[in-house]
Amino acid sequence: MDVAVVGGGMAGLSTAWELVQQGRKVAVLEAGRLAAGVTGHTTAKLTALHTLTYDHLRRTRGPTGARLYAESQSAAIRHAAEIVDELGIDCDWEEAAAYTYGEQPRLLGKLQAEAEAAREAGLAAEFVSETELPFQVAGAVRVTEQVQFHPRKYLLALAEDLRRRGGAVYEHTRVVGLTEGEPCVLATDAGVSVRADKVVVATHYPVFDRALLFTRLSPRRELVVAGTIDEDRAPRGMYITPEQNTRSVRSAPYRDGKRLLIVTGEHFTPGTADVEERFARLSTWAVGHFPGFAISHRWATQDNDATDSVPLVGPLWLGSRHTYVATGFGGWGLSGGIMAGRLLSDLVNGREVPWAGLYDPRRLLSVVREGGSFLKHQAQVARHFVGDRLPAPTGPSTADIPRGGGAVVRVGGQQCAVHRDENGQLQAVSARCTHLGCLVAFNRAEQAWECPCHGSRFAPDGQILQGPAVRPLERRDI
Repeated sequence: MDVAVVGGGMAGLSTAWELVQQGRKVAVLEAGRLAAGVTGHTTAKLTALHTLTYDHLRRTRGPTGARLYAESQSAAIRHAAEIVDELGIDCDWEEAAAYTYGEQPRLLGKLQAEAEAAREAGLAAEFVSETELPFQVAGAVRVTEQVQFHPRKYLLALAEDLRRRGGAVYEHTRVVGLTEGEPCVLATDAGVSVRADKVVVATHYPVFDRALLFTRLSPRRELVVAGTIDEDRAPRGMYITPEQNTRSVRSAPYRDGKRLLIVTGEHFTPGTADVEERFARLSTWAVGHFPGFAISHRWATQDNDATDSVPLVGPLWLGSRHTYVATGFGGWGLSGGIMAGRLLSDLVNGREVPWAGLYDPRRLLSVVREGGSFLKHQAQVARHFVGDRLPAPTGPSTADIPRGGGAVVRVGGQQCAVHRDENGQLQAVSARCTHLGCLVAFNRAEQAWECPCHGSRFAPDGQILQGPAVRPLERRDI
């Protein structure tokens, strides 16, 4: 086999499809179902306007870096449009304007600077003082001719075409080991080995990390509420503000004179928040700002922020000749994933790409670009590594755990993650994340154990919900 792609989300399937188009023999290995992980929980904005990215890039990467970022992201949107036309994909494709807005006047300076930087980078960006939103804004950056769509429908069509062209797709196949060589060998949880000349790791958070990329990635979980709203009250643009711990809004086609309104926000580090309280806060804001909005669904998604705000796409580590990675999209994994697919396929085939250096994971740590974010992230991780190992003067007992709740309890000298189900039955697993050993915490709203260090998530019985962990939490008897 020429290339094995680990991960069946936007980045993985985009890479595999590009390679099959170029005549490569490719297999995709997905731990769950295709496009059902992070991509399946996205709010589905396909845009090159990424909140307040361009002014930051202009200051940290210079005008050339900002321009390359804009060109690569815009090229991804155009490429996706070409694929939709070529394959005739029915994926609710809608052209829409993207906005970064602020309700408070104190954000005006940043918005004006972002509009100027985005324009210099090549986007058709402008600063506006009015929008279609049903509440007043102080100002906004607007970029037209962006897209909103249904990414799962898009990716399932890509997978179907990939198979038709001879590519292979294996769902429910978790990759747990990688041996680099000629060929590379991937080990799976089913005990089957896969050999390939090249390997692409597109698992959102890298499950293999020769370059210690976990030191430059910070996991971020975000909440989403959705429901119907009358079509004449639904915004047609895509909106985001960094205010109030982020608020992101868009609408999608529905039926019977309604559209689906999708509102995102309240980001937090996994395992560190009262999630029910944050869901309530987001719901209150959404209903208060959009009259007639009837919430019917809620979920959460997870992203990884690179400490210098630029995704890591390219060779997996300094000495890598056969392995590649795509990660750190910072909430913009649709345009980023499509960009990564084209970039990685070109790198595999030995072609030069103008923006390869911008995204190269092997780039050196820069104090100017990422010093503050890097040190903050390392301090948070270190606090968990050290604090989790210090004996607590007091702690919860199993009797303190309510139905539907969970807590880390010391039993017989071991720290156990104990959950009490709605029937009152206790279930215990090891409280140490199998990735690097941080102590997990319980997210009652989503009924999951979460690692605050690198974002691994586990079901109450210890099974993996989300990596980078590749092994479940071990069962414990209490």
